[in-house]
Amino acid sequence: MTDINLDRYSRQIRFAELGEAGQRRLLASRVLLCGCGALGTVLAETLARAGVGFLRIVDRDFVEYSNLQRQILFDEADVREQFPKAIAAARKLERINSDVTVEPIVADVDYTNIRQLAEGVDLILDGTDNFEIRFLINDCSLEMSIPWVYAGCISSHGQSMPIFPHETACLRCLIESPPDPGSSETCDTAGILGPTVNVIASLQAMTAIKILSGRRDAVSLSLTMVDVWDGTLRQMNVADLRERANCPACKHGERTWLSGRLGSQTTVLCGRNAVQVRPLTAAKISLSEMATKLSSVGEVTANNFLLRLKLVNPEYEITLFSDGRAIIKGTDDIGVARAVYARYIGL
Repeated sequence: MTDINLDRYSRQIRFAELGEAGQRRLLASRVLLCGCGALGTVLAETLARAGVGFLRIVDRDFVEYSNLQRQILFDEADVREQFPKAIAAARKLERINSDVTVEPIVADVDYTNIRQLAEGVDLILDGTDNFEIRFLINDCSLEMSIPWVYAGCISSHGQSMPIFPHETACLRCLIESPPDPGSSETCDTAGILGPTVNVIASLQAMTAIKILSGRRDAVSLSLTMVDVWDGTLRQMNVADLRERANCPACKHGERTWLSGRLGSQTTVLCGRNAVQVRPLTAAKISLSEMATKLSSVGEVTANNFLLRLKLVNPEYEITLFSDGRAIIKGTDDIGVARAVYARYIGL
């Protein structure tokens, strides 16, 4: 790496806490980004511009018009051409910074492939929108001793936290188990503001840059919570949380998600162009409350036994049962069905 190659990073290098040594570390670093939607696109662009040498981007979804409000790497041409998000992101990033190697993978991250996806990386970043994959990343991080940065946002607020396996609190120290389906809001029921995404992803990216540049000592061991509408920022110190929590994952070695013992169960319904999705665990859902929540996103009908949501664009029909099980009609692709379930029911 010559000084000429470093010219594009000159303003970053002039930041004393980073310097040329930190920049060279960034250029030699390797990152796995799980998910390339709202958080993921901001992370990918920020890190590519910063000169992170290798980005492996994994995403199961494709670009839609509703993404363009907050998913900054995409444009209308990507929607018209029906590009997968990982491919569309890689095309843009290669034009932004040819120093960076971008490896796009169109796949659903699950327990069968996450070890391979994480092989050889220095850091895992959470660009997902559901807790199943976050708990899977957490297991993988602990098993492979790879640090990761958790983040999530909804509406006008979000949060982020760094996780150093076997040293600091892990996700299960903070959140014992994923919320039941339907018990938490999703972007499609509560909405999401672009500035929320930008702020949370920028905090997450800054943590990543500190770690990758060799400045882990500058990382705050806190859960950072921001509400961009209220203009508030709070930090919860989690430095001693691991010692206080009797965590089954980082204290007792449990790898529930990585082993495949827990995870969404999916079945393609033969000849029906439909997939049945079951949540992590059976849960009692109030169909009347879900009907109210979903009424703004499509046509909803419900009785004492099930709720049916008809969507127009894209055209899917979701039949939801009170135990959290759902049938997604309009696709026989398991990855697409899981994405639809996570988007509207929450997982």
